[in-house]
Amino acid sequence: MTLSPTTHSSTRLGPHELYRHWIGAKEDNTRLRARDLAQSLGVSEGELLAARCGVEGEAVERLEGDWAQLIRDLGACGTVMCLTRNDHAVIERHGVYDPVEIDGPVGVVTDEGIDLRLFMMRWKHGFAVDYPTPKGIRPGFQFFDPHGTAIHKVYAVVGETNMDAWSALKARYLSTDQSPGVTVAPKPAPPEPTPDDDIDVEGFQAAWEGMTDTHEFFPMLHKFGVARDQAMRLGPPHRIRKVGAPALQKALELARDGEIPIMVFVGSPGCIEIHSGPIKNVKVIGDWVNVLDPEFNLHVMGDAIGECYHVIKPTEDGDVNSLEVFADDGSSIALMFGKRKPGIPELESWRALLAQL
Repeated sequence: MTLSPTTHSSTRLGPHELYRHWIGAKEDNTRLRARDLAQSLGVSEGELLAARCGVEGEAVERLEGDWAQLIRDLGACGTVMCLTRNDHAVIERHGVYDPVEIDGPVGVVTDEGIDLRLFMMRWKHGFAVDYPTPKGIRPGFQFFDPHGTAIHKVYAVVGETNMDAWSALKARYLSTDQSPGVTVAPKPAPPEPTPDDDIDVEGFQAAWEGMTDTHEFFPMLHKFGVARDQAMRLGPPHRIRKVGAPALQKALELARDGEIPIMVFVGSPGCIEIHSGPIKNVKVIGDWVNVLDPEFNLHVMGDAIGECYHVIKPTEDGDVNSLEVFADDGSSIALMFGKRKPGIPELESWRALLAQL
């Protein structure tokens, strides 16, 4: 796959203008993140990054090829750190991309550390990026959807990643086109939700009560045309409890204090990343609620949380309880469950935790 330099209208910043803004931000010593700088300029993060491609002194190089195969090949690099984010949350995990199973447009990585659900039909652009840090250069791979929205990022870990394998992988997928700029598709407006009055609420609630696996939830929403936040209004009332925006921080603190292993899901347009296990260091810094453990980081913008819900789904292993976190605009920020595997009942300690919210 070869990526073309961006063709811009007269009102859209081209790669050279974007690069000047990037340099200006660095000279001003701004702490503005690339994602936020791009948003302030009315462009995508992918466009801002691509503006540095091929520029002397900027370690940004375009990749091309079969992204699914690249993910499979990452296993040879050993331990790495992977990152997935949406507008309001970031999740980071250390581990190995092995085993990897990708069948057509969807796939999974199921290492004990790196646990991913992949939607490869949304992966479009890729770059190799080297970041200077106080400990040296931090190599990374970054992937974006057709609109330039970040999907997934992978970074080498000093002293743990096989850098010979990393360098070989980068060379294998390096594009011959290293010109600055990238073509992105216009981002469509989010679809208008189906009005509540047009939903078959009785049928939706019956389908919810008939679930035997939590993985049936999303297809059920699609079948009835129900948005996820809308489901919090229209689902069976005894299976949904509004618990307030501060519930995420409290749930993390209770899980830490009770040494209760949890599962945390954070998704981008093309990837869902999952942490499974205990947490130790929960810390609020400014507006962000964080978990800052050696091999797991979570960052959630606390003031972006609109509402949290305690949600109960029936399964063949008994009820499964979750905490669902939504932004003011109704978008999903994160999900939390007690750690469990199919065939194993849910932890009573997790249920007791939710009861305290």
